[in-house]
Amino acid sequence: MNYQIQTFDEYQAAYQKSVEDPEAFWAEVAQNFHWRKPWTKTLQWNFDEPNVKWFIGGKLNITENCLDRHLATRGDQPAIIWEPNDPHEAGVTLTYRMLHDQVCRMANVLKRNGVRKGDRICIYMPMVPELAIAVLACARIGAVHSVVFGGFSAQSIADRINDAQCKLVITSDGAFRGGKEIPLKSVVDDALIGCPSVERVIVMTRTRTPVAMLKGRDVWMEQELKQVTADCPAEEMDAEDMLFILYTSGSTGKPKGVVHTCGGYMVYSAYTFSNVFQYKENQVHFCTADIGWITGHSYIVYGPLANGATTLLFEGVPTYPDAGRFWEIVDKHQVNILYTAPTAIRSLMSFGLEPVQKYDLSSLQVLGSVGEPINAEAWHWYDDNIGKNNCPIVDTWWQTENGGILISPIAGITKTKPTYATLPLPGVQPVLVDENGKIIEGNGVSGNLCMKFPWPGILRTTYGDHERCRQTYFSTYPGLYFTGDGCLRDEDGYYRITGRVDDVLNVSGHRIGTAEVENAINMHTGVVESAVVGYPHDIKGQGIYAYVITDQLPDGHDADLTKRDILATVSRVIGPIAKPDKIQFVTGLPKTRSGKIMRRILRKIAEGDTSNLGDTTTLLDPAVVEEIKAGAV
Repeated sequence: MNYQIQTFDEYQAAYQKSVEDPEAFWAEVAQNFHWRKPWTKTLQWNFDEPNVKWFIGGKLNITENCLDRHLATRGDQPAIIWEPNDPHEAGVTLTYRMLHDQVCRMANVLKRNGVRKGDRICIYMPMVPELAIAVLACARIGAVHSVVFGGFSAQSIADRINDAQCKLVITSDGAFRGGKEIPLKSVVDDALIGCPSVERVIVMTRTRTPVAMLKGRDVWMEQELKQVTADCPAEEMDAEDMLFILYTSGSTGKPKGVVHTCGGYMVYSAYTFSNVFQYKENQVHFCTADIGWITGHSYIVYGPLANGATTLLFEGVPTYPDAGRFWEIVDKHQVNILYTAPTAIRSLMSFGLEPVQKYDLSSLQVLGSVGEPINAEAWHWYDDNIGKNNCPIVDTWWQTENGGILISPIAGITKTKPTYATLPLPGVQPVLVDENGKIIEGNGVSGNLCMKFPWPGILRTTYGDHERCRQTYFSTYPGLYFTGDGCLRDEDGYYRITGRVDDVLNVSGHRIGTAEVENAINMHTGVVESAVVGYPHDIKGQGIYAYVITDQLPDGHDADLTKRDILATVSRVIGPIAKPDKIQFVTGLPKTRSGKIMRRILRKIAEGDTSNLGDTTTLLDPAVVEEIKAGAV
């Protein structure tokens, strides 16, 4: 790939060109890939409908770019290194040739089970090589994958399957996660009670947990693979054909299916991977995310493989069997690039330096951070103790909807500044606006972060509901894509993300809509109403604080029991990641006369800042605020 920036001058020149002539810039980048048929027009767009199309008329298959074209030059190079949950279990290394073979076989299994181009496939699996293989097998035959993180509940899976009308589910009997065993297949069985569109379930053996297998619907992956060959030519796809749907929380209750397409997503995820991490031949790249999130899609699977890189896939958690697990993996596999989340860093900081000092981390050359803004303390700990002040830290800012990193240092090239995502990547045109949508010029300012021009990885729609896409991202500030984040631009023009400005929480780097959690709490018997806000949390960044009105105000033992029941309800409806950290029972909520909950007040109380609650005279019942203040947990 000859699109890697080598110096800061080159970055500035590339950025200048990408803004002055975006079409010529991206056309040049896209020439680095294998296209079956060249595009006739590089870009067509407006942010009103919205309607964005890149590489119009171009034909390709992303798996030919991730696999086939590497076979001649690096067929025997490791493509995926898999590190299992239990360090005593043998891992797996798949070369590009082996991965190509397995993807083709899995693609033929899908075809054998009735999957056709355009069908939607739900994948609910542990972090095993078969998950990456399943994703690529879908892309190989033009099926649309929708990966659901293995921590979501049956209800959450059912919602996603029904929204996308998935025809087939790929899952596993169970999953190992730290010291726990998670019964994935039985969760899928519960979900499928209400999913008439699903015709087949393919089940991989992982934990040997006993599972129910329904005749005519459920088949074992291992047996299916014996019935097929490794001969599977890739389906020709249009650049704008759908590649995958990934569900993300919004400020209203129902998750949205973010749609990414084949051409633009491939070009953008590959370009950003190569540049941000400054990937060099034969380096080992370890992204600790789960493939159930966009970070795993772009920087474990597609971005690295499109560049012919070696990508490491880890099944477990950073603290199992002890807090040295990440560092052990770095040492064992001589990892060169480590890309993880501030939550993981803060969690590992709490164990002190002993778990770090046991291992040799000298192979590390680049460190990355993703999921939420990294606080200064965690940045310095990461820099001092993991990078030994010798590895640039790329603090990357982007979202599910963006397909790839938008604002970030380029490793070793951009001068870093703790807590700052620094500068936009080529092709990315950020603006800060005030609440009226007026663009704020100059430096040393803050506002709401928007983008005024599309990049190839931008979402195209929300599945089955284009109006929701327009409303969510393009209606707040006409002519701009609104990220939902607040941002500061300092005197050097460096960007620092200050957090969400809508009703979305960022908990351990996962976006969780407050409305979604409220809906789940309100499903619990006895709950009349609830309001959910975020508050600062030492490890997670943001914790979830729930104010709950019940039909009888519980106290003492009953209150503890009711809290546990509410947590169980949220776990069942959404999944354990959405469980509130604090629950406060209240008799009322601060509402305006029009019935709007004043979350600003609830947020202040949750943060422990009760001295300045602003004007409460407009509330229907100002006395309720004093009561909430007195009972804050």
